[in-house]
Amino acid sequence: MGTSESEEKMEGWLYLIRSNRIGLQYSRKRYFILEDHHLKSFKSVPISNNQDPVRSAIIDSCIRVMDNGRESIHRKVLFIFTLYNTSNDNDQLKLGASSPEEAARWIHFFQEAALKGGPDEEDNLVGCSKSRWLPFRFSGSRWVNHSSSIDWTLCSSTQTDPVTSDVIAPSPWTIIGCQNGLRLFKEAKDRDSRVKWDDHPAIMAVGVVDGPSEAIFQTLMSLGPLRSEWDFCFYKGSVVEHLDGHTDIIHKQLYSDWLPWGMKRRDLLLRRYWRREDGGTYVILYHSVFHKKCPPQKGYVRACLKSGGYVISPVNQGTQSVVKHMTAVDWKFWKSYLRPSSARSITICMLGRIAALREMFKAKLGNYTLDLSSGELTRNIRLNQIEGDSMVEFHTPRGDGKTRENKAEEMEKTPSEHASLVSLNDVADEFFDVPEPLDYDQSENSWSPDFGPDTYSQDTRQPKLSTAAGLVKRLHDLAVQKRGYVDLQEMAREDCIPCCYGTTLPKDPTCTLACSWTQADPSSFLIRGENYLEDHKKVKAKSTLMQMVAADWLKSDKREDDLAGRPGSIVQKYAAQGGPEFFFIVNMQIPGSTAYNLAIYYMMNTPMANAPLLERFVNGDDAYRNSRFKLIPYISKGSWIVKQSVGKKACLLGQALEINYFHGKNYLELGVNVGSSTVARGVSGLVLGYLNNLVMELAFLIEANTPEELPEYLLGTCRFNHLDASKAVLVKP
Repeated sequence: MGTSESEEKMEGWLYLIRSNRIGLQYSRKRYFILEDHHLKSFKSVPISNNQDPVRSAIIDSCIRVMDNGRESIHRKVLFIFTLYNTSNDNDQLKLGASSPEEAARWIHFFQEAALKGGPDEEDNLVGCSKSRWLPFRFSGSRWVNHSSSIDWTLCSSTQTDPVTSDVIAPSPWTIIGCQNGLRLFKEAKDRDSRVKWDDHPAIMAVGVVDGPSEAIFQTLMSLGPLRSEWDFCFYKGSVVEHLDGHTDIIHKQLYSDWLPWGMKRRDLLLRRYWRREDGGTYVILYHSVFHKKCPPQKGYVRACLKSGGYVISPVNQGTQSVVKHMTAVDWKFWKSYLRPSSARSITICMLGRIAALREMFKAKLGNYTLDLSSGELTRNIRLNQIEGDSMVEFHTPRGDGKTRENKAEEMEKTPSEHASLVSLNDVADEFFDVPEPLDYDQSENSWSPDFGPDTYSQDTRQPKLSTAAGLVKRLHDLAVQKRGYVDLQEMAREDCIPCCYGTTLPKDPTCTLACSWTQADPSSFLIRGENYLEDHKKVKAKSTLMQMVAADWLKSDKREDDLAGRPGSIVQKYAAQGGPEFFFIVNMQIPGSTAYNLAIYYMMNTPMANAPLLERFVNGDDAYRNSRFKLIPYISKGSWIVKQSVGKKACLLGQALEINYFHGKNYLELGVNVGSSTVARGVSGLVLGYLNNLVMELAFLIEANTPEELPEYLLGTCRFNHLDASKAVLVKP
């Protein structure tokens, strides 16, 4: 869309997402300029630097960004992000970009501007003035409250670390061969693993594709006719339910030609989750689910994908991409019919799709954008309304009768013909208010609007379906637990005894007791060294500043805050004794029909003055805390899909999620709201599904950014061994 950027300026076309009086969304194309903390909006490209904008705003430290993922608005696929003011939840701005790369650049630029503070930040010690967020509010708009921030996968800090992992860990993969130019790996089995992978092991194929990661990502996400050019397994696909911008439920039917003779056709019902990581890497993850709207199909045997997905990483300045395709699938056949070796052969054959993808991009080198967006990709979309829900299916398309020359003529119309805002009832204005350039039109068509009923709810040509679907979407946003699908790894929930805060999870240094905790080895984590600002080298952590003394594993029907301040807690017991102990508590709050709290208690006996960085953190304001608090996650034992979704890279947690701080006489508690980000919510839902098969290790620290603060040190570490949701202690009201 013609986006340009420099160190201090970002400008380009974006879509302004608005809502009408009945809550239906529509978009308006505007030209935005972000420079010196000033965000300006124009209806056309400004002809001079002195031109007055239509709207303007100040981006200061109170501004947060939330990545909303993919949405279809008037069948135009956009990548949405929301700006909001933490000092005033009603001040929000929802914007859309034509590609994930474009959205990521804008999000990163907004984050950098917010971290640097506004122009008057130094003179305003309080900060976050409610009057700073200037008139980006429009009449007739109904903004939805999103208490969230930029997702952790987009940026780990203001200065990107060159390493891809902050954890020292052995590779979980062992090479088993090479086929069709692809390296094949098998996941190493943990000795004490509780999951049997012998009959359907996790196998990964790795290859290099001549194409940018974004183009490969959109190709892999497509369920339309383009897939027939490389995916020899795929017959037909549909989106059963669109959960949010990063997650949906999809149904895939497979051909039988590539399966052994006599084997029935297979289909898969999958929960698909995607995200873009720092540096342009895309991750797509799948696992099988049940869904009431997509029961087993006649003539098909439903296979079970235990874990699978793609990782697309750009190399050679983005001209090529390393594509990793992993799958662990149970093909659901009689063991007397096919041996495990045959099952592995079927899985390896399926992974060969990456070779076909590579050859397709090689054949279309330099022309993949045009080919992906040609007129033959226009889809006929059939909405099957079943008991209030819909399923979108993709079939072979028919031409729309328009040639590229006709479309070019439409795009060459002067801005004055389309720039003005028109009523929603104006059919011409439903699709654009600023003429689209031809190259954007092609790029846009390459994204298939493969969404469920809620995303089509913006189409005023179907008012009855749109209104009902929009209501369902809003109810879904208000109650995450109202799901139409069930994970195959869904755990049973049982009531537990009342809790005494700080004692609900037992300690087990031997790591043999299920649902227990101990301290993780600090040397497994990498932190910034003394000369990091010059050499950007990280070193092994030697020790921790604090000792982990307790942990809580709780469940409730609501989010539980300020556990340390509750009567009878371990923190209050020490406070009553009047000792010098200071507690640092991290309370991870996981949303759902049953809300879970994983609270980690650290304690130090030495004066806080001996740790100036920690002292500044404890006594600082929320903006400072959010810009410095870091988490390093690590799944040391568990399924590949969980390891890939969690990662091993440090992130600024306060820039990724909403954190509420509770400061008492002898403690500081951080309430980390995992549900405040769509990306984090998707990851937490996945982790909960595999929870009792995981060993999780975490490390917490305060980021050091100056020579005086370096080297970094860990506040504390923890290790959780096979947590069980059924053993979480019930918090009584």
